[in-house]
Amino acid sequence: MSFRALWIEKDDQPYRCSVRDLDADQLPAGDVEVHVGHSTLNYKDALAITGRSPVVRRFPLIPGIDLAGVVGRSESDRFKPGDRVLLNGFGVGETHSGGLAQRARLRSDWLIGLPAAFDTRQAMAIGTAGYTAMLCVLALERHGLGAASGEVLVTGAAGGVGSIAIALLARQGWRVIASTGRPAEADYLLELGAAEIIDRSELSSPGKPLARERWMAAIDTVGSHTLANVCAATRYGGVVAACGLAQGMDFPATVAPFILRGITLAGIDSVMAPISLREAAWSRLARDLDPGVIERVTSDIGLEQAIGAASELLAGHVRGRIVVDVNK
Repeated sequence: MSFRALWIEKDDQPYRCSVRDLDADQLPAGDVEVHVGHSTLNYKDALAITGRSPVVRRFPLIPGIDLAGVVGRSESDRFKPGDRVLLNGFGVGETHSGGLAQRARLRSDWLIGLPAAFDTRQAMAIGTAGYTAMLCVLALERHGLGAASGEVLVTGAAGGVGSIAIALLARQGWRVIASTGRPAEADYLLELGAAEIIDRSELSSPGKPLARERWMAAIDTVGSHTLANVCAATRYGGVVAACGLAQGMDFPATVAPFILRGITLAGIDSVMAPISLREAAWSRLARDLDPGVIERVTSDIGLEQAIGAASELLAGHVRGRIVVDVNK
């Protein structure tokens, strides 16, 4: 039976992405087949769809690093037909065809069960962005920090990771400072739980090795000079969870914040995180994320709209999360 999918090709023609009807034999190997309900559009997916960055490393390929759906066929002891499942990362949408399709064939050890608290749309409204935000929160907690420790900064605040991070932290009682380059989103960020908003220009230019101590913790989605300045202004013994590179992959910093203030820079990887950590993060999301937040941060599109939405996302015109109903 054929199914609809986004299909990226690169051969003797220019890089291109289109909506195609595919057959099951065009799917890669895997011991579980999933009838996809919803996927989502992440920054990495937008790069893959547009070809703006070499995210895709095998052609042809279906993009989409996230999916949620129901098992249709299984050769695995872990899952049976009818089970609701969820996938984030593991190179899917990069080297293995992913979730922006009505069908997916995957390795069972990449999947986790979909928490009962969520349907497939809600899970994709959270997606890798929300799962990454929770990994950052867990990292702060592992280093002994909580709402009583002081203030927390979230950079790239109006994006997917930032939006959900603010909601999670505010619900825990943190006083959240939101950094954004989109002042028009101030009301949105305050509604999510931010107590203070600063312009990203305060952090995005080259700064001093040490700055005035301001926050005890931070979740940074930006990298480059922003991350260096975030570290420089972190209070003694504080923790910065770094999970993104929207400004750049470079880190033009000094060791001063680390050896003079004893701060910790915690790297957050959502792509290859072990299943146990994924399950812990999604369990906490099911417990801690206000369902109303999911609706406030989410917009919905169909599969054919994803190509245009990718360019809008890269241009910084998208707030929060985009859910893709692959069956529309």
